[in-house]
Amino acid sequence: MLAAMPSPLPRPAVPPASPVPPASAAGARGDACPGALRLHLADDGGLARVRVPGGVLDAERWQALGALALRHGDGDLHLTSRGNVQLRGLDPACGDGLGRALADAGLLPSPAHERVRNIVASPLSGLDGLGVRPVRDWLRALDAGLCGSARAAALSGRFLFALDDGRGDMTALGADVTVRALPGDEALVSLGGECFAVAAAHAPHAALRAAEVFLDAAARVPEGTRVWRVAELP
Repeated sequence: MLAAMPSPLPRPAVPPASPVPPASAAGARGDACPGALRLHLADDGGLARVRVPGGVLDAERWQALGALALRHGDGDLHLTSRGNVQLRGLDPACGDGLGRALADAGLLPSPAHERVRNIVASPLSGLDGLGVRPVRDWLRALDAGLCGSARAAALSGRFLFALDDGRGDMTALGADVTVRALPGDEALVSLGGECFAVAAAHAPHAALRAAEVFLDAAARVPEGTRVWRVAELP
């Protein structure tokens, strides 16, 4: 699959902000993975999942999420295994206000991509002196690249990127695209069972290109077959 990757494209820019559509309940068809603008109707009410790439948020945004949980939901912030945040117990009618408030807090840089910003990263990278290199710059660049790629908006809400600073804590998570720091200012990019090495500076863009190659492969499966993750490719 990686053999189909063309030469690198220029790094995309983040598009200008666009109007935020209201939150809505997920339908029965297609990828029903919840998002911030696409609520899941659970037993305790509406559920909104706010993507937090790398699990990194500043205090101001945590406070904004806490205020929204108190205003619209059960008052708690629920953390997921991928480091995202869920608001639960929501009134399904809160959609307009919730979407606007999340955008105002800087938590929706691109409404069209809000469900595909699924990135986990070595949590102690750059903090404990271990690992080959810090990955926070990769995290920012990959998130910006995702939000700047019209093609990437077609990824499933289940598709997962992992950024490993070289200590190996992310490589066992079964991500669809994994980037692992290597000595010598290089990185290993993995897509399914296939791997290739790139310069560390090009790693975020290579990860995005790998995801776009997956989309091309998924588009070639027989009609009616749903392929949301690399492991589901025939």
